[in-house]
Amino acid sequence: MTKTLTFAVCHFSVAFAVSYALTGSLAISGAMALAEPLANTVTYHFHDKIWDRVMVRAPVRHLALAKTATFAACHFAVAFTLAWLLTGSIALAGLLALVEPLVNTVAYFVHEQVWQLVRAGKPVPAKSSPPRPLC
Repeated sequence: MTKTLTFAVCHFSVAFAVSYALTGSLAISGAMALAEPLANTVTYHFHDKIWDRVMVRAPVRHLALAKTATFAACHFAVAFTLAWLLTGSIALAGLLALVEPLVNTVAYFVHEQVWQLVRAGKPVPAKSSPPRPLC
């Protein structure tokens, strides 16, 4: 659960930082940081349900790739729509929708590398043995 929470913080931070870098607005950046991950989580749920129905009717040979591509399109659409609603600019919305997922992909990679180091640095728990008598 700790890893999931640190990734959530990472995702919110990226959404905020990218939005702020491109808009210079704390309000828009804060709204994007909260709304974009939330909207993508809801979108993911429905995307997954639709794919369950598709697979029953016509199994897709390259499921993981096709499903990933369609979710990438959903992620772009969510980011674009939110950015457009918040900024009123189609150009800025397009830029945010392209840059934010790319930066999040890099952040995800770094996050995974950090967690591998954290796991490598943790001592392996020793097997518990009964306490030794004092005498």
